[in-house]
Amino acid sequence: MPKKAKAAGSRKEEGPVPCKQMKVEAAGAPSALNFDSPSSLFESLISPIKTETFFKEFWEQKPLLIQRDDPALAAYYGSLFKLTDLKSLCSRGMYYGRDVNVCRCVSGKKKVLNKDGKAHFLQLRKDFDQKRATIQFHQPQRFKDELWRIQEKLECYFGSLVGSNVYITPAGSQGLPPHYDDVEVFILQLEGEKHWRLYHPTVPLAREYSVEAEERIGRPTHEFTLKPGDLLYFPRGTIHQADTPAGLAHSTHVTISTYQNNSWGDFLLDTIPGLVFDTAKEGVELRAGIPRQLLLQVESTAVATRQLSGFLRMLADRLEGTKALLSSDMKKDFTMHRLPPYSAGDGAELSTPGGKLPRLDSVVRLQFKDHIVLTVFPDQDQSDEAQEKMVYIYHSLKNRRETHMMGYEEGSESHGLRFPLSHLDALKQIWNSSAISVKDLKLTTDEEKENLVLSLWTECLIHVV
Repeated sequence: MPKKAKAAGSRKEEGPVPCKQMKVEAAGAPSALNFDSPSSLFESLISPIKTETFFKEFWEQKPLLIQRDDPALAAYYGSLFKLTDLKSLCSRGMYYGRDVNVCRCVSGKKKVLNKDGKAHFLQLRKDFDQKRATIQFHQPQRFKDELWRIQEKLECYFGSLVGSNVYITPAGSQGLPPHYDDVEVFILQLEGEKHWRLYHPTVPLAREYSVEAEERIGRPTHEFTLKPGDLLYFPRGTIHQADTPAGLAHSTHVTISTYQNNSWGDFLLDTIPGLVFDTAKEGVELRAGIPRQLLLQVESTAVATRQLSGFLRMLADRLEGTKALLSSDMKKDFTMHRLPPYSAGDGAELSTPGGKLPRLDSVVRLQFKDHIVLTVFPDQDQSDEAQEKMVYIYHSLKNRRETHMMGYEEGSESHGLRFPLSHLDALKQIWNSSAISVKDLKLTTDEEKENLVLSLWTECLIHVV
């Protein structure tokens, strides 16, 4: 075992991955999170650190530890998920592998103790008590309203999917071996205490999950214990392991994670095809054939490499002069698989249009803007030769909370509308205005104006002021 490091904050920060520790006294800490807006929610989550400081000093760079002494906040965190919640959840039909895992770290390796089929609370509790196994519950926001509320706001804030897992570990036990993840991680300590060790990343900003052997990771850079109400953030690639100290009650924490496959590399792969498609339509250079037998060669020729380099420079020059990047998948996939807006009621306002029917003399306003994506790309219903650009509006109002982050569901589809490119300016007017008169929309005829707002109203995307 590596020699223990002193707790974060008890010594001068060393190395390239320092962990900032904030002590917060009860008088100055929030009693709960602020849900007024996505930004206010995130501000309250990392309080008292300012968001500017967080993204300048910590995001994708180094861990942040916030230790709070606030009974009210600790009680709120504790309400998000408890060990006792498993009893009612299991009665709803939870399955091993899909919804819950039972595991333990043995000699530096993960030992999975799952049974087959449905998970029963008594069996989970038996493995927890007798085998000292950790219970991992997948995506609890599907069932716990307050986690839905938090993660929906965070998806609006980050513009990226936000998942979560709950880990419940008995005293004197460890669930997972040292490993790193491909997501940005926020740890909220809910019940009991958890002892953490962090290590220098071997793969900064990693793109995949990996277990690391103890002899490979060296000494921990930081070591500390989280208590209810505390928060820990660390970037993807940060090697970590955690255990519940012996002689204490069990520990429950939730990991809230985001920014999986959301890098500049992913964005380039998503947008470059559209840029190439447009450039090839307008210029003959990219429509010229590649050299004979190029595909049969083991290595590219110097001539082909020079030609490709020239094309890339041409694309870069074209990119400098455009505002429109055609996203082929990322925008659609995000909107299609994210959480629907949080609703404390029955959610009827998300599926049935309400209020007045919009007319030419109406003033309308966009609603659920954080859940709508406006994008332009070639019409997918036409052949490649005949493709024309269309305006697509995707939204997540009809997404199913029950399947969030559970993989691609067969038969799932995106929700939204499609308009001719001539409607783009009018849609931007609605998008950018706090309220706008229908008759002021930049469309040729009054019929087009009425049909546009009626389509948006039918999808519950606008309402009459």
